[in-house]
Amino acid sequence: MDPIFGFPIVLPPPGTRERLRALHGQLHAAILDGRLKPGLRLPATRELAEALQISRNTVVAAYDLLLSEGYVIARRGAGNYVADLLARHGHGRALSRHADMQRRLAPYWRESAGAHSLARQVSSPQDFRLGIPDNRQFPFEVWRRLSARALRDLSKAAPVYGPAEGRPVLREAIARHVSFARAVACQADDVIVTSGAQQAFDLLARVLVTPGQTTLAMEDPGYPPLRAAFTAAGANVVAVPVDDEGLVVEQLPASTQVIYVTPSHQFPLGMPLSPRRRTALLAFAQAHNATIIEDDYDGEFRYGGRPLDALQTLDRHGSVCYVGTFSKCLFPTLRLGYVVAPPWLHPALAEAKQLSDWHCDVVAQDTLAAFIAEGHLVRHVRKMHKVYAQRRAALLHALASYGGSAVQVLPSDAGLHLAALLPSTVEIDRMIERAAEEGIQLEGLGGYAVGALVPHGLAFGFGTVDVRYIDEAVRRVMLWVGE
Repeated sequence: MDPIFGFPIVLPPPGTRERLRALHGQLHAAILDGRLKPGLRLPATRELAEALQISRNTVVAAYDLLLSEGYVIARRGAGNYVADLLARHGHGRALSRHADMQRRLAPYWRESAGAHSLARQVSSPQDFRLGIPDNRQFPFEVWRRLSARALRDLSKAAPVYGPAEGRPVLREAIARHVSFARAVACQADDVIVTSGAQQAFDLLARVLVTPGQTTLAMEDPGYPPLRAAFTAAGANVVAVPVDDEGLVVEQLPASTQVIYVTPSHQFPLGMPLSPRRRTALLAFAQAHNATIIEDDYDGEFRYGGRPLDALQTLDRHGSVCYVGTFSKCLFPTLRLGYVVAPPWLHPALAEAKQLSDWHCDVVAQDTLAAFIAEGHLVRHVRKMHKVYAQRRAALLHALASYGGSAVQVLPSDAGLHLAALLPSTVEIDRMIERAAEEGIQLEGLGGYAVGALVPHGLAFGFGTVDVRYIDEAVRRVMLWVGE
């Protein structure tokens, strides 16, 4: 018998009356278990009969049974096709089986799988959502040239895997970059290259969390994907409020073992962590043997005032892990970030990285290293700083002009977004829906709440919105505040 379906059809010997039942039963089972996929065209009855060396009438009868049961559909002049059982019969049985299979998952993933997707594409010229930088002015031709050079160099090298910590040339370039841009005191050996900041958070969760025992304290509101990574690892997450000085260190629980903070530009409200609080936070970490994760997610873009020293710069006891990313200053799909880790943490992080994906893309690493070393990163950041500063100024002017006293724009001297609090009478969700209907993409601050206190307002990202669109978009949105 020819396995025409890619799996064998086993039939009783000739002369028995069980051939029809056997053929129907095996096709029926193959459709149910997915070996015959929805939409697949079944072989013609004559073709299948010849392959199985049986009567064509037997095949016709088997197909007719499957048609009558709804497992096969006939298309005039085109043949017979496997039906989409979910569409034809509803989700009941399939969903029940799916739910049974889901019990194999760890408890966190049964409830949270798919809930933390941050995949975002710019859907309109008036997209004010957070976390989307502008790559339209990125020097892709320079990147292409450096990438081609990296490929040529690799073609001459021995075919071996790279180090888990990252390519030495990139680690050296990152160490020089953060020393220059953020006064972070580090050497190349302190740097671990990651697939963006998110992998850095995931690796830190793996090596710092003992499930059910470790307490992570994070800013409220705060960054949801960080919270998700630590929750998935089994940490107990506690919300700590922020005020106009940033994280309220005095409210950190004594049991805290890991602290996540965005001191340069609090996410999403925007205020920096004050010098007083920085000192208090480092003292708390030393006294309680806690680890601080310092997320400097868009610290390259500052619009006024002298930047405060990074916590990592002030740290004298190996308490701080400094996390950075190139997603905001270059482009998100690059997926390269880094951790500047204290010596005691470095070996565990490197091993966790190796177990996760061994190492990041080597061509991208070498290309980025050259991009930094040849000064292209500094030039691009300088150029984009002017672009973002114009957009920020236009956004501030529009919010002041059309929002008036009803809108409280929170002070912020860095980053690619601004936060604004609105009157409690404003229905934020409805405002976002109405804006979307008019092609304006907004985000509410409430989506970043960690605990019970939900900030009532909007976040305005200006990463991709051209200056010419900002005034009119804000004017239309602010009309709804007074309704």
